This record gives sequence, structure tokens and C-alpha cells, in this order.
Amino acid sequence: MIEVTKLNGSKLLVNTSLIEQVEETPDTVITLTSGKKIIVTESRHEIKEIVKNARREYFRQETADSSDVT
Repeated sequence: MIEVTKLNGSKLLVNTSLIEQVEETPDTVITLTSGKKIIVTESRHEIKEIVKNARREYFRQETADSSDVT
């Protein structure tokens, strides 16, 4: 999950697996697989980097956890 900021300043957690697309129109709009759209203050590039970092951390943890299995 990633934390994003809605235009009214409230914080929201979004499941990265449910993000279908991110576009700038000029506001940044995250479209989820359900069709729901969320307008956020972060740029498209920032969202891309946040998602990459979140997934990198997730897979790093998964790899560490699987190496603990005997």
C-alpha cells in the first residue's frame, strides 16, 4: 500500500495492485481497477517512484521471509 494526498489534504492508503493507470490532466488522477478515480497532489512521476519503492520493499521482505523457511 502507498500513502497519497488528496486535494483536500487528507491522506489515503492505496493498494498498488489495484492501480490501473495514473495520468496528469493537469491534476494527477489515479484510476483503480474498479473504475474509481482518485485525484491526488503527487505528480505522476512521484506516484511511479512511490509504487516502485513500495513493491521493491515488499519483494525484499518476501525474499527474506522465504529464506527463513526450512
